[in-house]
Amino acid sequence: MNPSTHPIVSREQWTIQRLALLAREKELTRQRDDVARERRAMPWVRSEKDYVFDTAAGPRRLAELFGGHSQLVLQHFMFAPGWEQGCKSCSFMADHVDAARVHLAHRDLGFVAVSRAPLADIERFRRRMGWQFDWVSSHGSDFNRDFGVSFTQEELASGKVPYNYTLQSFGVEEAPGISVFFKDEDGSVFHTYSTYGRGVELMMGSYDFLDIAPRGRDEDQGRGMAWVRHHDRYEPAPAAPKADGCCEPSADRLR
Repeated sequence: MNPSTHPIVSREQWTIQRLALLAREKELTRQRDDVARERRAMPWVRSEKDYVFDTAAGPRRLAELFGGHSQLVLQHFMFAPGWEQGCKSCSFMADHVDAARVHLAHRDLGFVAVSRAPLADIERFRRRMGWQFDWVSSHGSDFNRDFGVSFTQEELASGKVPYNYTLQSFGVEEAPGISVFFKDEDGSVFHTYSTYGRGVELMMGSYDFLDIAPRGRDEDQGRGMAWVRHHDRYEPAPAAPKADGCCEPSADRLR
């Protein structure tokens, strides 16, 4: 993109087009508010299964991951047993969390990341990335399978896996997602919401900056987040080994 090929107009002409776009932006804001209200009105599902996670403080059940809050946002972080490092796209999501946690806590909302990798591998990678949020291991439990973010080799071999509420092709054993839970005064836990595919972009605040810049996301069609690196591996930093199956979701993948 350069000024020799992009339209250049007077300030008056620019303002006319900006006002037209502002009307569209306000329409989108109102629609987003409407969708948020529908999301909050969704029915809940009581969590009946006794999930146990491996944490730095020892084994903990789902109800014990809320950190004293009644609400919990959980990132399904792609990091399988045997991987050298966590998914770079999930890492891009996680890079936005620590600065937000103090604000979320003051709205009674906790955060935790969950992966199938053993806790020792998670802690090693978390230290490398410098993150402070809670990150626990679901290794050995059904949690990832039950929430649709881990697939068997048989499912992968069939060419279709159950992801994002439909059967679709997916090339690796792990997938990204976000789930939300509520805990009542009696300690009962309810699953209130989950989102997958491009729905996880709600954690990628950097995209909001890129979307208002002249070049936008500048992502090649079909390659999506191929440009993203772990934040300590952008050039001129040395390249790190790629995690087997690390996700590079397509830019045009449907929610």
